[in-house]
Amino acid sequence: MPAAKARSRTSLRVSTPVPAPAPALPRDELDRALITLLQADARRSAVDLARQLGVARTTVLARMARLQRDRVIVGYTARLGPDVQDSGLEAYVGLVVQPRAGRQVEARLSRLPEVRQLSTVSGELDYLLLLRTASASRLDAVLDEIGGIEGVVRTTTSIVLARRIDRMA
Repeated sequence: MPAAKARSRTSLRVSTPVPAPAPALPRDELDRALITLLQADARRSAVDLARQLGVARTTVLARMARLQRDRVIVGYTARLGPDVQDSGLEAYVGLVVQPRAGRQVEARLSRLPEVRQLSTVSGELDYLLLLRTASASRLDAVLDEIGGIEGVVRTTTSIVLARRIDRMA
């Protein structure tokens, strides 16, 4: 009988999920300077980065490896030239949604290929959405579609005229 009790205790063991560690932040000014240079041009050589930062190439390589391991840097991407970027329209759209409608609105927005970014924000708006469309007429159609999503109360749109600083490669 004691063996049966021991087995039942073992089968009732519940494991609690361990949350994933939060990404580490850059540790110092050198990390921040390195990240800034990489955001401007991720293809720069370690030698060039080291020269610009005034440190050894091995220091740059070690810092980059640690920043990647700690998930501060999670990838590299190609940035499009101004001729390609200027071929369409970008717009920021502020959204106000009904209480408890957020998940349904997010799900619908995630299916629109023109959506580049969706952020929850504080203040008057609930969300800030970045759209990229091929033309003004397509932007108009996408805005009509967004306005028709159940739960969307109001939208406010601002078309991007020019990017003055862009570190979101």
